[in-house]
Amino acid sequence: MSAGTLYDKVWQLHRVAELADGATQLFIGLHLIHEVTSPQAFAAIRELGLGVRHPERTVATVDHIVPTSSQARPFSDPLAEAMLATLERNCSENGITLHGLGSGRQGIVHVIAPELGLTQPGMTVACGDSHTSTHGAFGAIAFGIGTSQVRDVLACQSLAMAKLKVRRIWVDGALQPGVYAKDLVLHIIRQMGVQKGVGYAHEFAGPAIAALCMEERMTICNMAIEGGARCGYVNPDATTFSYLKNREYAPKGEAWGKAVAWWSALASSSDAVFDDEVLIDASSIAPTVTWGITPGQGIGVDEMIPQLDQIPTAERPLAEEAYRYMDLKPGSAIAGVAVDVCFIGSCTNGRISDLRAAAAVAKGGKVAAGIKAFVVPGSEKVAKEAEAEGLDQLFRAAGFEWREPGCSMCLAMNPDRLEGREISASSSNRNFKGRQGSATGRTLLMSPAMVAAAAITGCVSDVRKLLNNPN
Repeated sequence: MSAGTLYDKVWQLHRVAELADGATQLFIGLHLIHEVTSPQAFAAIRELGLGVRHPERTVATVDHIVPTSSQARPFSDPLAEAMLATLERNCSENGITLHGLGSGRQGIVHVIAPELGLTQPGMTVACGDSHTSTHGAFGAIAFGIGTSQVRDVLACQSLAMAKLKVRRIWVDGALQPGVYAKDLVLHIIRQMGVQKGVGYAHEFAGPAIAALCMEERMTICNMAIEGGARCGYVNPDATTFSYLKNREYAPKGEAWGKAVAWWSALASSSDAVFDDEVLIDASSIAPTVTWGITPGQGIGVDEMIPQLDQIPTAERPLAEEAYRYMDLKPGSAIAGVAVDVCFIGSCTNGRISDLRAAAAVAKGGKVAAGIKAFVVPGSEKVAKEAEAEGLDQLFRAAGFEWREPGCSMCLAMNPDRLEGREISASSSNRNFKGRQGSATGRTLLMSPAMVAAAAITGCVSDVRKLLNNPN
């Protein structure tokens, strides 16, 4: 049983009571909501005659359904307009802060909370979205919840949860040039599979993790859920504190020094006990691309799609399904696979550092003929920063579309969708069947820089070659 880990410390600090069924009633320090999973929850507490217990601990934005080509109201999609109007009404009636369109603070929920300084070490964070694990990058315990649990947090600011085991994923070495946090996390999921994390919280640690900036750490934790873990986290350190200092909701003045001292004490102790440990060598990782229908079906860009006999027996039925659906042949190279759409954005890779990495590849190049390529900033703040640096003009000059902030084609609950059998190079987090809006559409996950390389060449390409031989 784990002991002395950040997870154990934060869990104990937020434990309200032990319930009869063995679960823990856990206090939620920060509740993030959006327009998709909150309407039914608000309706439920209204029917019960309840209000929002701690509206000051709930923060809302709109992201999933917003169009990215034009955000003029009313939206052309009546359902999307109704969902946004419902969120606006629910927040107004319950005294909840809403960072809406045009506020300068709107964006993907897992992008705006960190950039505003809402997400802080030692917190418990919950949101009706599976990629809430993103916030663990700050040394928080963060997890996605369902609509009924959104109701519970609104009503009583707590959840009934079972305590997880804790696995430390120690990453030695250093990432090579042209290899990014997205490649690292896809590699980890490839090595461990999509089920090994079930029942666990994952602590990401080691020299390669310590070397990552906060936005890269968010990418790693964002996809912890894709490896089956309920949450993933990184211990807070000087990088964390530097990122948070002077942000809108971060402690100020004398309170800042006290906060840093307390946050530092929350890190896993040197003698912490873990339920399991895994060792990863970062120096051996190549740019990684998924070839199948789960994030675990990935390979280095210089590898061949695995033959069936190279895949563990229990995973072969899924591999055969992936071969058929993706129409990719085992034993063939992933490099050179033609793409139709290139999407840079999402809560995984829609931050300013992601756009800079993609822009470095796109600079001076041209999107290949017949390719639809577009960039969707993760928030209004990211868009403003990128535009101040001229990144929007750089992308436009290369033939990319520059869009308004939102979730976009990550899950296609908006007009950004694949059509028919189109295949996308995507910086998002899931390559499930139909994930990007078409029941037969296909998704190849990769880093933003790799997406930019695919856009310029028209096919899956090793970004290291473009970086070494710029246009």
